[in-house]
Amino acid sequence: MAESLAGRTALVTGAGRGIGRAIAIGLAQAGADVLVTARSADEVAYTVAAIEAAAPGAGKASMMTADIADNRQRQQVIDAGLARGRVDVLINNAATVEPLGASAAIWAGDLRQAFEVNVIAPAVLAAAVVPGMVAAGWGRIVNVSSESGSLASMDAGTPAYSVTKAALNALTRILAAELRPDGILVNAVCPGWVATDMGGPGGRPVADGAASVLWAVDLPDDGPTGGFFRDGQPLPW
Repeated sequence: MAESLAGRTALVTGAGRGIGRAIAIGLAQAGADVLVTARSADEVAYTVAAIEAAAPGAGKASMMTADIADNRQRQQVIDAGLARGRVDVLINNAATVEPLGASAAIWAGDLRQAFEVNVIAPAVLAAAVVPGMVAAGWGRIVNVSSESGSLASMDAGTPAYSVTKAALNALTRILAAELRPDGILVNAVCPGWVATDMGGPGGRPVADGAASVLWAVDLPDDGPTGGFFRDGQPLPW
């Protein structure tokens, strides 16, 4: 990242592995104090250790085990972030996806869970951290989305995931429009098909997917907001 994040605090959800872990490491290397969250205590501990190894003398890392689909645990994450004064960078990375090939006949339960993780949690976290960003006149919110949520290319296979990622994209547009005058950039980023536990083997390297997300943090103050990108290039909605 070109811009230093020294003195800034970042919150990354779903940071216990894969893209989330790589994003957290990149933010710390840029100097940010990073709060990493995930459901697995072992995984977030590993991420903190990886940050300390990859960014010695740069940003700091702290951890919280939480399921952001749970209201109480979600509030604990918010409280931990705001205890640092404010959150300057919010990466809504945590996501859930049903098995590939799920049919419309059985997806209602998946849809409820997917909305909690993929849409409601990002909205609640953003609402909590925005006042501090507004007061500081600076902030970056990045919603990690997917081309599966693009109406232009949406298809069968993971209906709950696709519908909720489309909703996350809509949330991005609304937040960006509201916060544009306050120096806060809000963008959705598709990291592409990445070789992670969720994405499966055969995808692009994790570092490439994380770099796509970090690009949206590193934007200049007059950079784009309310967009949908991969590798810095616009994607069709």
